[in-house]
Amino acid sequence: MKIRYLILFSLVSMLSCTSKYNDNNRYIKILTDEGDIVVKLYNETPRHTENFIKLTEQNFFDGLIFHRVIKDFVVQGGDPETKNAEQGKLYGEKDAGYLIDAEIIDTIYHKRGVIAMAREGDDVNPEKKSSSSQFYLVVGKVFSDEELNELEVNLNKKLREKTVEKLYDSLLIDSKNLNQKSISQVTQKVNILADSILKVKHIKFNENQRKIYTSVGGIPHLDGNYTVFGEIVSGYEVVEKISSVQTDSNDRPLKDIKFKVHLVK
Repeated sequence: MKIRYLILFSLVSMLSCTSKYNDNNRYIKILTDEGDIVVKLYNETPRHTENFIKLTEQNFFDGLIFHRVIKDFVVQGGDPETKNAEQGKLYGEKDAGYLIDAEIIDTIYHKRGVIAMAREGDDVNPEKKSSSSQFYLVVGKVFSDEELNELEVNLNKKLREKTVEKLYDSLLIDSKNLNQKSISQVTQKVNILADSILKVKHIKFNENQRKIYTSVGGIPHLDGNYTVFGEIVSGYEVVEKISSVQTDSNDRPLKDIKFKVHLVK
């Protein structure tokens, strides 16, 4: 997605927040018009965690709105232009003015209730660097094993199509005058290379992912593409409520939902 940035904790941990934050993690509270959400920020993603804390201490988020809300998908905010949002205007182009190097960890998934940073698409951002302020809270859905199998097939199909396209771009430079035989040879070469690449990059959900997505739920196709840097420990029901509000054709809620972010610990 353009800079319109597009996107296993137990069910008990989502719905119950400990009164004493007696661990080594940092916590923030997102105060919304619909209720409060407490989020634990991961130590495993220090750049993202420290950046979010810095912006929170600067009151950067206070008064912004959730400008992108998609039922059974995500609740997204963090565009500073939404502090004085105009009715019906499309937002999602701005952030704090810099990017954050990706901290994508292959054991941290897009399970229901996590927080992650949005980003520009791979075409302009192949390093998957994160937006400095636009974040999203994952809602997603619970999948069956059959649905995960089908998703794997579709994701690998799209991956192969993109791989083939990139290979053609690299092999057919200045090739407008190729004859039919040359085109056939290039096509054969591309297919061989694509098959070889896909053997290494083949997408397959592991046992832990399947356990999470068939029980807690989430958005499995985002794994490996965006940095997840925390999880909700209290107030997930608020996110669900927000995700169900009426929106316009640009996924912006018809009634603005403002929020603030404060440090808890």
